[in-house]
Amino acid sequence: MKFPAVSLLLFVVLATACDRTEAPEAPESTAETLDTQLARLSSYAPVEVDMQLRQVSAHTWYVQGAAGVATDNAGFISNAGAVITDEGIVVFDALGTPSLAALFVRKLRAVTNRPIRKVIVSHYHADHIYGLQVFEEMGAEIIAPAGAMAYIDSEVAAARLEERQFSLDPWVNEQTRIVRPDRLLREPETFHLGGVEFVVSLLGSAHSDGDLTLYIPQDDVLFSGDVIFEGRVPYVGDANTRNWLAVLRRMEKQTLKALIPGHGPAAGDPSRAISLTRRYIEKLRSEMGRAAREMEPFDEAYAAADWSEFAHLPAFDLANRRNAYQVYLAMEAEAAEGE
Repeated sequence: MKFPAVSLLLFVVLATACDRTEAPEAPESTAETLDTQLARLSSYAPVEVDMQLRQVSAHTWYVQGAAGVATDNAGFISNAGAVITDEGIVVFDALGTPSLAALFVRKLRAVTNRPIRKVIVSHYHADHIYGLQVFEEMGAEIIAPAGAMAYIDSEVAAARLEERQFSLDPWVNEQTRIVRPDRLLREPETFHLGGVEFVVSLLGSAHSDGDLTLYIPQDDVLFSGDVIFEGRVPYVGDANTRNWLAVLRRMEKQTLKALIPGHGPAAGDPSRAISLTRRYIEKLRSEMGRAAREMEPFDEAYAAADWSEFAHLPAFDLANRRNAYQVYLAMEAEAAEGE
């Protein structure tokens, strides 16, 4: 994956709190629309989480979920981003409940009244999509990678929503629905809004059935979705780790000023963040691949593996054994294909 060349001068801030000094303001004519939008947001169950809107560069902002499993922190365990331009906002991912998305919009409205034009979805997993209906109701165009339909039309998606209506009630409830994209991308796309260039790259099946990234050349900032987990153990699930690893190796050769991952803080050293995820996926595939080829039982292989490089990371105890087992099964299948 190649990124366009960028200016050598870029203001990058990785602040711990919202800096409101540079966000563009809307004309007063939007006030009535803003009031209507804010009133609609009040229809969602209030959620009390520590959500800080952080500015990363001249145009890019994000909110950071806590490390944990999907139902921790009222479902606020993933990130969402926004690119604010003179002609409107492009949002990246939509968080894990409509209530969280509504809170995110309120945070954005504290710095700008510009309309939300588009939502670009990195991939269709529950912790990134249940907030989409909030943006759909605001008239934003929903854009996703073509692989999203494999999830949307699956029994897994229906069962997951039913489970979350119980485990994340009242923030996910009977009114919560899986929003279908307005557009599915099958080719990379570049577009402009308010003088800002947006580069969408498709990664194919990596972390999910379809993944994409969003690059802002002016700011040299990449929104990576869950292809990168910063400072914590990734969630593997049913990922195609063979392709994921290939994507990470290509990304590792690039130079960025900042990277906003799907989980964890924005990376001031993107190459280090990419390297951490790459090394973890590499470790899983190396250990579990050897065990699968030698037909070693999973429990024995897992116990014998040296996980010390990653054991200190958040979510290790929650995710590592499950990740390893999923990769073990996948590597068994890959070994069978090679016979």
